[in-house]
Amino acid sequence: MANIELQRTAPLPLDEAWRRITAWPRHGDVVPLTVVRVVPPGPTREGTRVVARSGVGPLAFDDPMEVVLWRPPTDGSPGLCRLEKRGRVVLGWAELEVRPGPGGRTRVVWREEIRLRFLPALFDGVVRRSARVVFGRALNRLLRRP
Repeated sequence: MANIELQRTAPLPLDEAWRRITAWPRHGDVVPLTVVRVVPPGPTREGTRVVARSGVGPLAFDDPMEVVLWRPPTDGSPGLCRLEKRGRVVLGWAELEVRPGPGGRTRVVWREEIRLRFLPALFDGVVRRSARVVFGRALNRLLRRP
């Protein structure tokens, strides 16, 4: 199992940072070879399923996740979303958090535990480093693009 934590400070209000990091289809726009869909379509809430399809042709796989905690920021209080990975290939969880940061900015934290079924723990370091790069770039892009 590989655990990562990414932190960024963005010059955005809490609600805008939240909107950008939880607009699920946008994740497909910033992660290479990935398309993201939401089931059912509509506003996110607990029970919403987010499915990221990654790869090309026969090498593609689904990473289905379920929102198990949905607490958007309100009145300057932090926001937190937790997704549980429910797939046959990717297991674990992800948490996205926004909270007030220095100078009126927003602090964004992305925590993730990733376990790839069929891949021995020997490869956890490679998975951790790869996830930090891919998710770090994705988080940067999500926060930069309106």
